[in-house]
Amino acid sequence: MKNIITTSNSINLDGLIEEAESNPGKALAREFYSAEEVFSEDMQTIFKKQWVLVDHISRIPEKGQYFLFEIANESIIILRESEDKVNAFYNVCRHRGSKICLDNEGQSNFLLCPYHAWSYNLDGSLKAARTMPEDFDKSEHSLHSCHVKVFHGLIFINLSEGAAPDFDSEYAALSPFAEQQGIATAKIAVKKEYPNVANWKLVVENFIECYHCKPAHPEYCSVHPAEKLLAFGAGPGSGPEEAVEKYSKKLLAWEEAAQAMGHLTGVYDGGNDSLGLAQAARYPINDRGWLSETLDGKPACKKLMGNFKDYDGGQTALAFNPFSFALCCNDFAVILRWTPKDALNTNIELTWLVSEDAVEGVDYDPENLVKVWDITIKQDKQITENNQSGVMSGKYVPGPYSLQEARNISFKKWYLKQLKSSS
Repeated sequence: MKNIITTSNSINLDGLIEEAESNPGKALAREFYSAEEVFSEDMQTIFKKQWVLVDHISRIPEKGQYFLFEIANESIIILRESEDKVNAFYNVCRHRGSKICLDNEGQSNFLLCPYHAWSYNLDGSLKAARTMPEDFDKSEHSLHSCHVKVFHGLIFINLSEGAAPDFDSEYAALSPFAEQQGIATAKIAVKKEYPNVANWKLVVENFIECYHCKPAHPEYCSVHPAEKLLAFGAGPGSGPEEAVEKYSKKLLAWEEAAQAMGHLTGVYDGGNDSLGLAQAARYPINDRGWLSETLDGKPACKKLMGNFKDYDGGQTALAFNPFSFALCCNDFAVILRWTPKDALNTNIELTWLVSEDAVEGVDYDPENLVKVWDITIKQDKQITENNQSGVMSGKYVPGPYSLQEARNISFKKWYLKQLKSSS
């Protein structure tokens, strides 16, 4: 792997990786969180190889509808070609490179470049180009496409230049959890963005540990009991083994009750060698009779999702990779996505889903639906931005992880492995 050159000095990335690997129980060095050159390496070795969750299919229900997905310096057009076909194209005209779609979303029978009026069909092929030479071959000027998969209504893209990693081998085990939730037939109720002045890794590391939950998230902690947060606050493998053992009796009792209702329970962990650390798990929200992840435990929506016929008081957590998650209650789900912009900026987007037949104002109140995670993510935004500011100090030295930050250690190991794979 080459040395990375900045305007002020040279970053020996191999040396940084070696030092990080020699201290597995400590956070990463400042350069990993701040250097644009390291960020560029992240984009090439991680984000261009992963299946990135971009949105839910209900955002483009009709032919010709599209929206833009922005990641780093790339703009991607996500477009419905037909009832059963979704495409993804780079938002770059094949003439002289102008952006084609300027609005964040829209609908059209074809795509028209605003610069010189080259037009493209919904399959990406060039439709028309005015006054070109006689030997001009339209077939050689189709839009550059991305790999696309629709998984239970969730749209994923992959930016690999060649063949993409096998999607099914990574995510097949998550399918029963998504099917029970009815994500495929859900609809978008609310969408919110939270621009974050922090490196994407700080956003990830904050989300996959609950060591900070008690001091930073009083509302979230009022919903979830302390012993559960200590054991599984950030998913399987995030807490000390003693805490897991202590909570196991309550977890087992809930699982037996949920299974008696015909509901799926359990945990799936793809392991540290998987493409994106995929996980799935079902846990009770609270042992005090909470039915949904709301501040008072009462349902957020009158319509149950998917295969649920009654409330079991549980929540399904799906982790597709370190920057794409879904947290699902019996009556609603929230998709969480972190999208890197540059070394010091990450866009956080949350999308709340409800049953397709739920009616706003009748079956759910949008403000109540989003409250727990809207509050929590705003608090996380402040935490990670403060973290970024501190990391930029000349006195920053990577500190040791606690027993409640086990998934940070796993993430760090996975991240360094991805970087080394490019050498």
